[in-house]
Amino acid sequence: MNKVVKREINDSGVMTVTLNRPESLNSLNYELVTGVIKAFDEATSSDQVRAVILTGEGRGFCSGADLSGGGWPTEPEWSTGEISAKNMEFFLNPMIQKIVNCPKPVVNAINGIAAGGGVGLALSGDILIASKSAKFKLVFGKQLGIISDVGASWFVPKLISRARANALALLGEDLPSAQAEEWGLIWKTYEDDSLMDEAMRIALQISDSAIEGLKACVHAHDHATNASLTEQLEYETKTQRVLCDEPAFKEGVVAFLEKRKPNFRNLK
Repeated sequence: MNKVVKREINDSGVMTVTLNRPESLNSLNYELVTGVIKAFDEATSSDQVRAVILTGEGRGFCSGADLSGGGWPTEPEWSTGEISAKNMEFFLNPMIQKIVNCPKPVVNAINGIAAGGGVGLALSGDILIASKSAKFKLVFGKQLGIISDVGASWFVPKLISRARANALALLGEDLPSAQAEEWGLIWKTYEDDSLMDEAMRIALQISDSAIEGLKACVHAHDHATNASLTEQLEYETKTQRVLCDEPAFKEGVVAFLEKRKPNFRNLK
């Protein structure tokens, strides 16, 4: 097991993935990023896993890139820009894609500061909750003269508008979790000491559900952001054509008619 990324699966099929570099506020280095990739590969392939919680150890969720070095593969002739681009192409971007495309629903429990690339990582899940003390900070432009990355330049404007994304990126101001909830960047905020209990409550609810259908809902919403109404109606038709032939739909209908809770576990 990668020591800077902890993985634990409970009896209900909830995998908790914890970023474990608290001394650097879980900054992104080679070991941590590859550890997250491996964890989500396991979540994807394991029939035992039905939902995932992603969170951070200590007082921060993720402070962004480890600017002290990070242990990334490099060659002497590579410029800083080339190193950054290769790190993104082969590690950081695949990490975000692994989370977004995980077939199991993902609950991100943002337990503290999410800064720089940590913002993109924080927003990569399907349900986003945060502690009352959490905050978001886009430091790229003002502090470093670069654009938001690790998916932040995609997630933030789509979730809270171009105007707000521009102001956050250009001014570099903190966005407290309560305001992030008000703006629609995240789902809900909770007291710091109850965040993980709430994350587990949500994940357990998901784990008892038709997880393929839940993930299909997420993909439908993502598709809608760049689709016309006609295109989205066509997408709905094609998707329902597949899902309505699945065992989960049949179980849901029978359970509704029998006035009982559907049992989506161990469907054949």
